[in-house]
Amino acid sequence: MGLTGAAGKDGTNGVDANETCKMCHNPTKVDLISTQFQLSKHKYGEAAFEEAGNTSCAPCHSQEGFKYVVSSKVPSSFTLNSTTNKYVNNYTSISSAAYGELTCATCHSSVHNTYTSSDLPSLTTVAPVSMTMWGGKKEINLAADGGNSNLCVKCHQPRPFSNALTGNVLDYNLLATTTGVVYDGNPVGSTNIIKPSYRTHTHYGTVGAIYAGTGGVEFVGTLPYTSSKHTTAASCIDCHMGAKGGQSDLVGKAGGHTFVAKGNLTTCNTTGCHSTAITSTSTTLWINPRAEIKTLLNTLASKLVIGGVEILNRNPDATANLWAGTTTNNYDGYLNIYDPITNPTGQTYNASSFRYVGNPPSTWSAAQIAYNATLPIVTLSYTQMGALINFQLCLREYSLGIHNFAYSKALLTNSIAKL
Repeated sequence: MGLTGAAGKDGTNGVDANETCKMCHNPTKVDLISTQFQLSKHKYGEAAFEEAGNTSCAPCHSQEGFKYVVSSKVPSSFTLNSTTNKYVNNYTSISSAAYGELTCATCHSSVHNTYTSSDLPSLTTVAPVSMTMWGGKKEINLAADGGNSNLCVKCHQPRPFSNALTGNVLDYNLLATTTGVVYDGNPVGSTNIIKPSYRTHTHYGTVGAIYAGTGGVEFVGTLPYTSSKHTTAASCIDCHMGAKGGQSDLVGKAGGHTFVAKGNLTTCNTTGCHSTAITSTSTTLWINPRAEIKTLLNTLASKLVIGGVEILNRNPDATANLWAGTTTNNYDGYLNIYDPITNPTGQTYNASSFRYVGNPPSTWSAAQIAYNATLPIVTLSYTQMGALINFQLCLREYSLGIHNFAYSKALLTNSIAKL
């Protein structure tokens, strides 16, 4: 081997990666956040599994789909297909990115880039949100708190209703101002711009539109369309990420990265909005406004009736209906239309499943086809359709008006008067 040579010069110490990781991965920081996140519906919801591979759902229901539409700046516009002469929604992911449960990296864009604490505050997007329900012609920009709420609204916005004749987004201004019918009861009619089914609805993320004071069918009425101070003075974080636990009546299931605000509104008196925290016993700022919106929802539902049969669907099952108890009759925002699989108790005729040409689905039994034929047919006027959309928006924003009381009250009050 020969003689041993002289010792070489010591090199510069390298970065100790293990120590760097501990800056975040410790019991009071990331470890605590990940435990809180286990109680978030973002974590335990099954939609990421159900919608894997579905490019139109992936932008909100999968991590990689969401990151794709943000990084690729996918527009929310609709484009005319010259072959079919129908409009198509551009706001989709690609199949190779339509997967993944929501994790830290969904909202935090720089996790494990530098492996220091500077990675964590960076959010995937805080840019103004081009609303897909309007085909990109309107946007939401919640500027408070540096625009952080725009990250939430990117997903928590309504899905678009599309015109059955053109495929383009439904014109809400026409619903607010036009007389006539959007569906005449004839599934093969050439003038129907809506062909209703049990699942004709705004989808579930209506809160972003309501909070921002936009997205409703704005009938002219006695109330102007204004917004509560929440829209400009507060942010989603203020209420939905308050101090963990706090005064919560949910015993530890609220605050922080659970994103649950109910019973834990500990920040209402620290952001300069209210002099005291809001609790379930606060009469003026909780009990009374929620009771008023509930009454308006009940009243509007009672007017959405055709031939003595309700248009709106009831569902008392609190497991299946997130809004059970929100209204007296436990409406879920769907339509009261028969479907042997998804809505076997529906009380009106199902024309949608007949593919609009009178042919029953092959999965239906003779008895199901015969029963469906006995049910009354739903027709919808422009006004009824607009009021239906407003009901769905104000029911499914979940807070009974707390997010934006002024806008919710105006939508419901003016819809009732219009009907």
